Amino acid sequence: MTAAGPLPRDRRVAAIRAALQAAFAPTALEVRDDSHRHAGHAGAQDGRGHFDVEIASEAFAGLSPLARHRAVYDALGDLMVTDIHALSIRARTPAGD
Repeated sequence: MTAAGPLPRDRRVAAIRAALQAAFAPTALEVRDDSHRHAGHAGAQDGRGHFDVEIASEAFAGLSPLARHRAVYDALGDLMVTDIHALSIRARTPAGD
């Protein structure tokens, strides 16, 4: 993916899901667009959105919470620049840790 510009709003959740599916083969994945809750927020004026991700994957086994978050950011690549202003992440293993 290249930083060509933001996707249409209705395609962002699908793009986030696809990137996380490809990187982690998660056993559980929920992506929610919470941008509507931040209307008028100064950081939302550039058109990027606020998202909430809950993901469970064996790929997170043995990783610290910070390393899990970094892995998610890396998997999202340019979406972090073009489409995502804020991202809430809950990354765990399928066992729940």
